[in-house]
Amino acid sequence: MEATEDGANPVLKRLEDQLAWFNQKSGFNRKRFQTLKICQIIAGALIPFVASINAPPYVASALGVLIVIIEGLQSLNQYQHTWISYRSTCEQLNHEKYLWLAKAGPYAGAANADTLLAERVENILSSENVSWADEKQKPQQNQPTSTANG
Repeated sequence: MEATEDGANPVLKRLEDQLAWFNQKSGFNRKRFQTLKICQIIAGALIPFVASINAPPYVASALGVLIVIIEGLQSLNQYQHTWISYRSTCEQLNHEKYLWLAKAGPYAGAANADTLLAERVENILSSENVSWADEKQKPQQNQPTSTANG
C-alpha cells in the first residue's frame, strides 16, 4: 500500500478516523441514554413524593408527562441500541488494528497485510451501515398506513 503525501498509510488513516468517529458517537449515545434514564427514574420517584406532600395535582401529572416524553425520545432515537452497536463496531475495528500491528491472526501469513486490513475494515463498516439502515427503517415499517379516502 502506498503512503499518502504526508507519509501516512491510507488504510491505517481510514481505520484511525473510523475508530475516533465510532468512539465519539458511542460515547455521545451512552451519555444521552444515561441522562434520559436518570431523568426518567427521578421523575418516576418524585410522583409518589409530590402526592404525599399534597402538592398540586398538576405537579404529579407533569412528572408523568415528562416520563412519557423521555421514553418517546429514547424510543425514537434509540440511544441505547446505537451506543451498544457503535461500541461493538469500535471494538471490532480495534481488534483488527491490533492484529494488523502485531502481524497476527489473518495478517501473519498475508501476502499483503495492508490490502487484507482494508478489506476487513470495509467489511466491518459495511455491516454497520447495513445494520444502521435496517434499524432506522424498523419504526417506519411498524407505523400504520393511512386508509382515509381523500
